[in-house]
This record gives sequence, C-alpha cells and structure tokens, in this order.
Amino acid sequence: MSLVLGIETSCDETGIGIVRGSTLLANVISSSMEEHARYGGVVPEVAARAHLEAIEPAIRAALADAGVTLADLDAIAVTSGPGLAGALMVGVGAAKALALALDRPLYAVNHLVGHVGADVLREDGTALELPTVALLVSGGHTSLLLVRDLTSDVELLGETIDDAAGEAFDKVARLLGLPYPGGPHIDRVATDGDPTAIRFPRGLTLPKDLERHRYDFSFSGLKTAVARHVERARDAGEDVPVADVAASFREAVADVLTAKAVAACQDLGVPRLLLGGGVVANARVRALAEERAAAAGVSLRIPPLALCTDNGAMIAALGAQLIAAGRPPSALEVSADSTLPVTRIQA
Repeated sequence: MSLVLGIETSCDETGIGIVRGSTLLANVISSSMEEHARYGGVVPEVAARAHLEAIEPAIRAALADAGVTLADLDAIAVTSGPGLAGALMVGVGAAKALALALDRPLYAVNHLVGHVGADVLREDGTALELPTVALLVSGGHTSLLLVRDLTSDVELLGETIDDAAGEAFDKVARLLGLPYPGGPHIDRVATDGDPTAIRFPRGLTLPKDLERHRYDFSFSGLKTAVARHVERARDAGEDVPVADVAASFREAVADVLTAKAVAACQDLGVPRLLLGGGVVANARVRALAEERAAAAGVSLRIPPLALCTDNGAMIAALGAQLIAAGRPPSALEVSADSTLPVTRIQA
C-alpha cells in the first residue's frame, strides 16, 4: 500500500495528512481562522500568506506524527482546486517542489472529491459502498454529487446558485452579533431556541423551482429574510430573540439540505448518502439527515468529524485511491485551478 503525503491549502486551513493505503497516520491542521475573524470572513491574501508560513512546520509535524521521513514517501498528493487561487498556489508549489526533489509522482486532485475520499479513512474499516449520493456542505461549497466511482466517475447533481450554506451561517451570525465563524456559534445559541418560532423561507423548494433546480440550493433569500426580521424587531425597539432566530434559521438550512439529498437518493435509486464538509459538524444537520435517511431506507455515512473540515488527510487518501486504481500521476506542469469542476477528479 502506498504511503502518500497530502497537502490541502484551498482556503484558510493548511492541512497536511499522511496515509498508508486507507490507514490514517497523521492529520495536521494549521488554521488562520483567528487572523480572518477580525475581518468577519476569509481574506484571500491573508490566507495565502498564512499558508506560506505554516506549510513547512505542518509538514514536519505530520512526518513526526506518522513516524516516517520524506524518503519513505511513495507519492505526493495536493489540492489543485477548487478554492482561493493564491492559497491553492502555495500548496501546489510546495507539492511540486517535494515531488521534484524526492523524485516521487505527483497527484493533483479535486478538493470536493477529497471530502468524499475522507470516508475511506474510517476507523471501523467499513468500505465505502458505491454508487452513493454525497452532500458536501462547507463555507465555500454546497454541492450534491452522484459518486459512481471515487477515482473516475463523479457527477454534479446540483449546487448553490448563490451563497454556500457556510457563508449564510457566517452572515446570519454577523446579523445576530455572534462571532466568526458563524456555524458553531449559531449551533450553540440555537440549542436554547425554538426552531418553529419563525417560518423562514426554504429556497428553491416550490414546485416551479423544483422543475429547473431540483437538486440546486439557494440561501441568499433566507439570509435576507433573517436580516429583515432582525431589522423589524430593532426598528420597533424590541429585543431580537437571538436564540429563536438562530434555531429557526438553522432549521431552514437543515430542512432544505437534507430534503434535497434524500430526494436525490430516492429519485436515482441509490440507497446511500454520504455527508461531508465543515457544516456537517452542525448538530441539527446531522440529526435531521439521520432521521430522514432512516425514514427513507437510506443508509447514512458521515466521516469522522475531524476529517469533515478541510484537511490534508482526505487529499492523501484520494491520492492513494488513484494510485491503487492504476491512474497515472499528474504532470509537473499542473497548475492551481480555482474553478476546477467536480467532474475532474484529477488535474
């Protein structure tokens, strides 16, 4: 089994992972989130600079955790897209340098497919059954995929047409005076609120919308509805019921995400659903997904939460799967591609 080092720098986390086949040996993450918090969101230039500072120490830490040396590696894998262009360039540049210096093959892979690949690293050792529908929800992406083969056949069923779910959490948190990143704070506050207190809109769920956007998502209207609700309360001199707003907003997001994902499983006759991405850490999204999947006779898989956020281990795992499938390595001339389509598993 190949020993692969994976590099992930698509956004604000410098992730270095090392796997042997489907066994996780190291997963080191250096986050620049605190640097972005003062701006209320990720600043691309700040992220790229933070990657430059963090990548070498993170590689050294991962090697130490795994108990291996650079000479022991069989291949290098790296996220080539999608993501922030400047941030991606740091990781791709580092991966090329390692591949060239060590004379090892380079596998430039798709960040989104990497989130699916994280599932092969499960501690229980159960294999990922295919085909599967995959719902990937993060700060920058909300995508619904049909994965027939992890290394060769991924189809995009739908995606957000405006804000990603994670972006909506951040923006609503700002409206409610909660810190960045918004997801964990809304999740925390919502536990004391009533999810039925306010009926916020569910984007692209009306019959006329489902005809054209059955598997697509939209959270911009929901964000605007929350803003108007908060403004009306403040204009009337009333206290904003933060817990109820947070709970009702979270319920609207979870409702749409899980309803469309389970519908895709039923429509396509695929009784399997995999969740990935940082928003999967949201307690209500997980609970509602479990409830609806069970009711529909769909088996649900959620990778370890430590592997749901952006990380290098998932990239290393996907690289190892490509090697096992006999895929040729990427050319050293490969470049970062901020808009890499999910159907391109390897660049």
